[in-house]
Amino acid sequence: MSQSIEQLRPQAITLDIGRLTDRAMWAAWAPRLHIEDPNLLPRAGLIGFSEAQTRGIQAQIRQEGYFQAANVNWGLDLALMVETVRALSAASLPPVFAFLFDEFWVPFRKLAPIYQSLLGNYAMLPDFWIWDVDPKRSESGWAPHRDKGLISLFPDGAPKSITTWIPLTAATPLNGCMYLVPAQHDKTYGTPQENTHTFDVQSIRALPGVPGDFFVWNQAVLHWGGKTSPHATESRISMAVEFQRGDIPSFHDPLLNPHATLPFPARLKLIAMQILQYRHMYKVLPEVEKLAIELTQAKL
Repeated sequence: MSQSIEQLRPQAITLDIGRLTDRAMWAAWAPRLHIEDPNLLPRAGLIGFSEAQTRGIQAQIRQEGYFQAANVNWGLDLALMVETVRALSAASLPPVFAFLFDEFWVPFRKLAPIYQSLLGNYAMLPDFWIWDVDPKRSESGWAPHRDKGLISLFPDGAPKSITTWIPLTAATPLNGCMYLVPAQHDKTYGTPQENTHTFDVQSIRALPGVPGDFFVWNQAVLHWGGKTSPHATESRISMAVEFQRGDIPSFHDPLLNPHATLPFPARLKLIAMQILQYRHMYKVLPEVEKLAIELTQAKL
């Protein structure tokens, strides 16, 4: 079993809120993780599907709005990544700070052939998050929503943009797995009335997952995270990143090169953007919010 972050880092190294922009502090805090490693991301390897599988995925995305794949070997120490996220939560910091480390970008780099099959030439949106949904705090995933809605679909139903959601722990009905309404069962999907949710309750589909699974949905599908049960045995750790076609106007600037390794200052600024755009959903320490505002205003 992998050692925890607490076991791996020197006890003297703590997350000093006054040093959140200090790369050396983060490197010392999680010494087995990497920041801008010259080999890790460029050599991540790629995961794709056969031509027949790809056609099936494209058809499912248009019909149901999503697909799920299983048994992917990310080549990462997922237990260490999970402990990193939980350590951030324990320090009252948004878990999205874990995206400072290369390992949290690797799975999305590996899935490049799949994104290309769905979007063609594509870009990464500056929209991402990491969740630690804790049953001990009676937490829930995000409420029912569509990431971008009708504007993210072409007239034939093909996606202009997609979301990839990856569980790093088991995601179950007890700890808040994902739920969605498949597009063909959602009466207002892809219509101007999409903010009115009209569907049969029996159409709701639970999407439990385990490490090694990943989910991709178009950004018009209605989805949400469930409410946790006190009988769940662990919090649900997961992460998501959004992508769009490269040949259409940007949904959210700045669009990012998905094949590049983001430098540490850029990661900090992007994380600050996430903290501010989702602060209506999470309590943020005043000093962290202040830092996020300063970082988003800074020039890189």
